[in-house]
Amino acid sequence: MLSLNVNVNMNMNMNMNMNMKMKMRTHHDERQADVFLVDCERIHREWHERAKAIDTEGLLALYAEDAVLESPLVPAILDDKTDGVLRGRDELRHFFREGARRRPNDLVRWYRKGEWLTDGRRMLVWEYPRAAPDGDQVDLVEVMEIIDGMISHHRIYWGWKGCTLIAPALSRRSR
Repeated sequence: MLSLNVNVNMNMNMNMNMNMKMKMRTHHDERQADVFLVDCERIHREWHERAKAIDTEGLLALYAEDAVLESPLVPAILDDKTDGVLRGRDELRHFFREGARRRPNDLVRWYRKGEWLTDGRRMLVWEYPRAAPDGDQVDLVEVMEIIDGMISHHRIYWGWKGCTLIAPALSRRSR
């Protein structure tokens, strides 16, 4: 009878410990998810504000030191790039400065609905739709991987309207 009680008590203790660990992990995961969502909201807001204001250093402050940015605009703007991939803040700085200088202002309206999507762990996504209240604009989808509150990987996907604007520059590059 004694060995049965010991086994039952050991099993109960093990189950209680596992339940407590699961609750602690769940609470920790929930706290991390809350922090991540706050980071997403902040990056969504600040990236838009800083890009509109042509605040290169402010934009760079949102990116990890070794961040990667991918966009078809890269080779259209930077004469020394043959692909659309930038690595690190120095390359990003050059691109943001040159992009601000060459920006096609007539179709950059910075209209968006203020909504964003996330997987709740690492991805942040939003859209600049083609149809804006005051006419067409460059249509983009911003996809960002967020790690420790910083943009670690940023991919910019262009819609048909935006592609028609950069296609001539890209076709000149391929000749």
